Amino acid sequence: MATEDQVKDIIHRWQNTPEDELKPEDYQRFKKLGSACLSRGDAAQLLEFLQDDKNQGIVRCMGCLLLAPLLNEVVQKEKSLDHCQAAITHLTRTCRPDELLHSLLELLEDIDPGAICETVLALVPHLQTVLLRLGGRKAAGVGSALTALQEQLSRLPVPYSRQQEEADEHGLCRCCSALAAFAKPFVEEVKGRDGEHVATAEDEQLRTELLKFCMRSLREPLLEAELTRDRRSSLWLFATEILVTLPAIQEPLPELLLFSPLKNSSSQAKESRACLAYLLFVQLIGLHSFPAVFSPVFVLQCNMDYINQLLSSKKESHLLKGLALYAKSLESVQDNSLPVTLLELKSFYSVPQNLRQVLTDCPMQHLRQSGRQVFQLFIDKLDAEAKHKFFRCMLKTSHHAGVESYIVKNIRSQVEFAMKPGPANKGFLGAEFLSLMGLVLSLPKGAQTDLLHSMDRIMESLNLLRYLLIRDKELRGATDVWEELSGIKEEYLKTLRVCIGRSRRHYSSELKALRGDQKLRAKEARQAARPTRVLTSMAVTHEEVSDMSPEVQHQVLQSALVTFDLMESLIVRIEEITEEKRKN
Repeated sequence: MATEDQVKDIIHRWQNTPEDELKPEDYQRFKKLGSACLSRGDAAQLLEFLQDDKNQGIVRCMGCLLLAPLLNEVVQKEKSLDHCQAAITHLTRTCRPDELLHSLLELLEDIDPGAICETVLALVPHLQTVLLRLGGRKAAGVGSALTALQEQLSRLPVPYSRQQEEADEHGLCRCCSALAAFAKPFVEEVKGRDGEHVATAEDEQLRTELLKFCMRSLREPLLEAELTRDRRSSLWLFATEILVTLPAIQEPLPELLLFSPLKNSSSQAKESRACLAYLLFVQLIGLHSFPAVFSPVFVLQCNMDYINQLLSSKKESHLLKGLALYAKSLESVQDNSLPVTLLELKSFYSVPQNLRQVLTDCPMQHLRQSGRQVFQLFIDKLDAEAKHKFFRCMLKTSHHAGVESYIVKNIRSQVEFAMKPGPANKGFLGAEFLSLMGLVLSLPKGAQTDLLHSMDRIMESLNLLRYLLIRDKELRGATDVWEELSGIKEEYLKTLRVCIGRSRRHYSSELKALRGDQKLRAKEARQAARPTRVLTSMAVTHEEVSDMSPEVQHQVLQSALVTFDLMESLIVRIEEITEEKRKN
């Protein structure tokens, strides 16, 4: 360990040594002496040394080496915090900015996961100072700094609830506020250029780096965050800052959202723009600067690509934003106005298919409920021809009894609407209606159809058939249509009766086997050895039934038999109505 006199001699030698004659061991010794000073708690002495006019040459060429130990003291919140902050501030104003930038970016790359927030908050103002010292050659540095900062922020969990955001345990909200403040002078620089200014390559690069920063921010953390207009949270304010920044750097929102092709965009770029559309049209952030000249149908058509991106995700935050953007984009569209030509667009096919996945596979009830509301809203906006085509598509592709029953229920509503007097569209009464009914009145696997799995669709189809027979006057006007529909009905009911009989025999046999104690124990033993033979309901798989207790199996079988009775009673009623109409 060097004595005080030896240290003074070393410093005196450095003061009188030209920079190009300093050796690597000089740099190492400088760092070692500075670190030792901090470890002894002598930050005030180190600051005094750094600020001494006689030492500015030493500080200028070797001071960057002290950034790491000084930052460590700041992050650890040692007693000498103020002295260490003042020392870092002096270094950032004295050392060469290129070397400072390199050193600060190195510090950003190697942050302990538990100290991300503290490190970022400590570095951001000094990093900004260094970049501003670079003058007209800072664009690349600004880009590198923003990228490094956002990479660290991406490691922090995004608070979801209001309580989590207010607590800000991991510091993401504070870091986002610091990041917005960091970017502000560079945004102002781009914004301040008037129309007469001839943009240089450096100017354009700075604008590009700021655009990248905005798009990354939209993806992380804003796409993951819960944002609501009634709660102007830290992340809400950060989102507002991003949407103010985009037009400020000459990136018009309409051009970015509505006219930039998505075809060759990366998934990340699509997510960023999807979040931008959500903030603009759902949360109304920045909407005052968005031109009102675009028709609701055009906006919907553009947003469908973003909605598709969000609904294809499995993340709750993405699905919530996708459903909200879908609903908001549809609300401004007039009912019964969307033409069938729109259904030929890829997004108008993909979005309902992704929405169907939410309705059938999403485990979260509130998302399924929102999905059903948006699904109906979309149907309401289609014109009659488009509804007809959409219903056919969903009946062919959904492969889910619940969704199919919902479509059949909508078909009945359209038939009822078409029967009303006036210039209503008759597309659900004429010859084209037969092709739709051919899909409705069919069983997926004929007489081998699992009736419980298809129960919802079958019951809704029988209810539609009963309604058509009761209101047969309008349909009988077209003799050929009525006769063909009657043929479809007879074939459907015949197959359904065979299916019900087969299923009832099977389920009755299973129920009988469960009723004796001895057979019950034998049943349990067989369950342990192999899969059960019990058919399943709409919400139960074969594998799940094998895990059921005999009591639950009994309930499933009894419920199946009651369902078959309901189906058969509807068939009987349909046949009674048919006979009554024939007599009249």
